[in-house]
Amino acid sequence: MRRLTWLGSLALVGCRPVPAIDDAGGSESGDDTINATASTTTSTTTSTTTNTDSSSGAVRSTSTGRANSTGETVLCNGSTPLCERPYDTVVFPGTHNSVAATESGFAAINANQTKPIADQLADGIRVLLLDVTYDDGETALCHGPCALGSRPHVEVLAELRTFLADNPREVVTIIYQDSVTPEDIAADFDETNLLDLVYTHQDSPWPTLSEMIEANTRLVVTAENSGPPPAWFHRIWDLAWDTPYSFTSLESFSCEHNRGELDNPLFLLNHWLSTEAGLPAASMAAQANAADVLLARVAECQRGMGRTPTFIAVDYYEQGDLFEVVQMLNAQR
Repeated sequence: MRRLTWLGSLALVGCRPVPAIDDAGGSESGDDTINATASTTTSTTTSTTTNTDSSSGAVRSTSTGRANSTGETVLCNGSTPLCERPYDTVVFPGTHNSVAATESGFAAINANQTKPIADQLADGIRVLLLDVTYDDGETALCHGPCALGSRPHVEVLAELRTFLADNPREVVTIIYQDSVTPEDIAADFDETNLLDLVYTHQDSPWPTLSEMIEANTRLVVTAENSGPPPAWFHRIWDLAWDTPYSFTSLESFSCEHNRGELDNPLFLLNHWLSTEAGLPAASMAAQANAADVLLARVAECQRGMGRTPTFIAVDYYEQGDLFEVVQMLNAQR
């Protein structure tokens, strides 16, 4: 692992100093690349807020932003600059197999996270990768056999609804690995009063986060196998492409094309390590999520594929530097 160099100053709204890699390369396509010496400044008054009330789902991370004419801080996903950025140009932190958390009762052998989804959202996770299936005839979120861990789908959606209600300036994305019908998923959204928050993408350019927030369409729903109808139930591979996801060592990480068309506007970076048996490798999460490893892989994708990730999905997100890396990438775009 290479030695980290630290930015002496990064005057970016909502950012802490984060490590920069030594060899961030350019992109032949002109997509933005990591610039280890750049900084962003603003003459607008800034303020900082911190909320640690996990019971309400309020965001725990410290956020700083510009104050408007009335003195109110205007933030979108914790940052003022992101407000005017189209959804497809923002980098969002995500969790792989989000529901499969040991603190939610999932067996350690197949758990990819420690904290429950409510805590993940409060900590700043904005992309949930969820396996939805049937368990005793009911829609449930499992990972592998439901006997190793299961949560009712509607229960998790209710937690998401609470979070979105308590945090009206946050945009969240779901990527389902779906083994149930779209009709049953839609019924669960209806039951939990989430239908009024879903976003429907047309062929037009993606809206800015501010536009999504003002329209209160702050939940992007996608699925790997099914697609519309309903119109808001998007097929992810019509919108995105991703990398492989079966990596067993830091050296094996790559930016090779896996699913979806390369000219799709969204890019999912699958960034976690598994054991040779294909099980979650909790002991390697801190190394995989370290800033120099994440930034080096993003730089490789920028050089080789001409793309910066839209979604970065990891295991055990609280280990390593996921949030700092996402903040840095958003500062550079």
